[in-house]
Amino acid sequence: MTLTKTLAAVLPTPGRLGYRFNLAGRTGLCVIAFWALIAVFGPLMSPYAPGEIVDWDYFSPMSGQFWLGTDYLGRDMLSRILMGARYTVGISLAAVAITVTAGVLLGMTAAVIGGWFDMVLSRLLDALNGIPSLLFGLVVVAAVGSSIPVLVLTLAAIYIPGAYRYARALAVNINTMDYVTVARARGETTFYLATREIFPNILGPVLADLGVRFIFIVLVLSGLSFLGLGVQPPNADWGGLVRENLEGMSLGAPAVIFPSVAIATLTISVNMFIDNLPVKIRDRSE
Repeated sequence: MTLTKTLAAVLPTPGRLGYRFNLAGRTGLCVIAFWALIAVFGPLMSPYAPGEIVDWDYFSPMSGQFWLGTDYLGRDMLSRILMGARYTVGISLAAVAITVTAGVLLGMTAAVIGGWFDMVLSRLLDALNGIPSLLFGLVVVAAVGSSIPVLVLTLAAIYIPGAYRYARALAVNINTMDYVTVARARGETTFYLATREIFPNILGPVLADLGVRFIFIVLVLSGLSFLGLGVQPPNADWGGLVRENLEGMSLGAPAVIFPSVAIATLTISVNMFIDNLPVKIRDRSE
């Protein structure tokens, strides 16, 4: 048996899994995987330490020694971008995980319990949702101080109301289904109804919403860093790299352009993947 036939027999194919990816979805997924790998292994591949001054001439142009040039202090931009990926992707992933987890749990609980609990919780989160996201982040970070835990919790708090509203709307529809009514008549607990009856049926839309929240969080984090309230020097995420090199745009454009391109490629690829989520291939025997 040839190597090709062996791999075909072992590796799952889209048809075998029952899902089909289109070209845009595959492209977005590949870019997402690339940045995820960079966030994990990028600092190990950095040619220089991210905070090391490697060139006495600031804003050096792109060259064989410095592939993306140097920044306003003479630090290697490639190393800085590789390290910045860990902060941008890591903080955003942690924040969106907290956001979606809290929003889904609260939304399902409110849909199952209903009554005054649903009303009070919805009004409280609606009030929080009425505050502009960037303004809320600025106030909290300026008052408490900027640190990675503060950034993660602040970004999560900004988008929990939206995640709650979305999950609750899905859960309310599922809660009216006959199988949920039967489970409630059997005397099942709220935990059982939420985790066994409702959650499996809203998982797909929730995952799509997770991607959208991730894009928003990346952009707000970059905005906070651009204003000087994000990841603090000598570390920097991509938004911070744009901010600290912006004044030298005319001298060293790569130091501003490449972090901006990194932000754009990450957010656009996530959006491409969300818009082209794999579609279930219907079995003809069904």
